Amino acid sequence: MILSRKLMPDLVAIQAFECAARHASFTRAGRELNLTQSAVSRQVKDLEGYLGALLFERIRQRVVLSEDGRRFLPEARKLLQQAEETMLRAMSSADAKSSLSIATLPTFGSRWLSPRLPDFLRQHPGVILNVGSRSAPFDFEEENFELAIHYGQPVWARATCTYLCSEAILPVAGGALLASGPKLTPAILNEPLLHLATRPRLWSQWLEWAGLSGETAYRGHRFDQFSMIIEAAVAGMGYALLPRYLIEQELKSGELQVVLDLPMETENCYYAVVPEVGMPSPTTQHFVSWLINQVGAQG
Repeated sequence: MILSRKLMPDLVAIQAFECAARHASFTRAGRELNLTQSAVSRQVKDLEGYLGALLFERIRQRVVLSEDGRRFLPEARKLLQQAEETMLRAMSSADAKSSLSIATLPTFGSRWLSPRLPDFLRQHPGVILNVGSRSAPFDFEEENFELAIHYGQPVWARATCTYLCSEAILPVAGGALLASGPKLTPAILNEPLLHLATRPRLWSQWLEWAGLSGETAYRGHRFDQFSMIIEAAVAGMGYALLPRYLIEQELKSGELQVVLDLPMETENCYYAVVPEVGMPSPTTQHFVSWLINQVGAQG
């Protein structure tokens, strides 16, 4: 892809604009950037001319964002953040043999992937990893990732999905709910259920599959991450449906217990995803093979 140099952003001017917007003052922005007030004003004026839009209004010796300025500010901050992240990644891997940027689901990354990464690094010394969390598919051309771990169907625009494993969930409880040695019977429906907001029908599906009444399967507390549900279950807030691989430590320590060992396989699976454009690097290929071996070893 050929970039137009005329459209390349001037990061110095954008930094001056963002700083002035944050302080509502060219003078204070100058102090932060070690520039004079007039230098900040000139940078902002050049940016306004470049964009063809007035970014600030001058009101009683104060600078206030215009409507165009308010619209541009989030984009300016995004550009500055991307530039900083790009430089930090380059600096962190400057002396490395190779590097790999991985996007992973938040709870999967923190609870399953991260504890196993030292094994990959032992097998591939000198590799520098950059691991970020993403909950939904993204455009590889717009994000600095070479590989993603995806839960869902094997569908990702301009990318190739490699099957890793299926997922099975089962009911667990912790805290005060364990005091009487929990038994999962229809009486469970009188207790709070913990729901994952992105999978609101999970309890209803499991109860139907287990042959229990599901009339009140939608009652209870809702969370938007498995990690929050795990902590809530440990605290005794309610019964949770969780994949066993996300709660290995809690099951081992006894903080959580399986209350009925009837795992139900969900309709979606986990996949390793790489962009279609270009050949995956050897490090990427090694990582996918390592992932397959890891989930295979877990069974």
